[in-house]
Amino acid sequence: MKQEVTIYTDGACSGNPGPGGWGAILMYQAQKKELSGFEPETTNNRMELRAVIEAVRALKVSCSVKIHTDSAYVCNAFHQRWLNNWQANGWKTSAKRDVENQDLWRELLSVLSKHTYEFIKVKGHSDNPLNNRCDELARLAIKQAIASQTI
Repeated sequence: MKQEVTIYTDGACSGNPGPGGWGAILMYQAQKKELSGFEPETTNNRMELRAVIEAVRALKVSCSVKIHTDSAYVCNAFHQRWLNNWQANGWKTSAKRDVENQDLWRELLSVLSKHTYEFIKVKGHSDNPLNNRCDELARLAIKQAIASQTI
């Protein structure tokens, strides 16, 4: 039986585009691990994706994963089968344009491939303490990176 892991993620951007950060919390039984990172020039959607990628990448074995995110962009890609359609159409949208953030979508599919997973949409910036903590981790990553550049 696969280990059941719960993940919460969030991304943030100071300007869009601008400096961005991501945060994630991984939970397995009584264990809890926080991750975060920074990119100097990015978008909010890219940080939402990066948070999920890095959280799933941190898993060492094949797991059953419940991924909680406040990103409609990420959830809808799975729940509304956008990813299936994009892949079937050669990574083109229904308007025949290149899919944005295609590099990260491909990376996400790759890291997810050895796991079973479910995406769960949570309300952002509300009463969910784990989502709020991920937001805090993402914003701290931005703040710390910017502060270290000015010294």
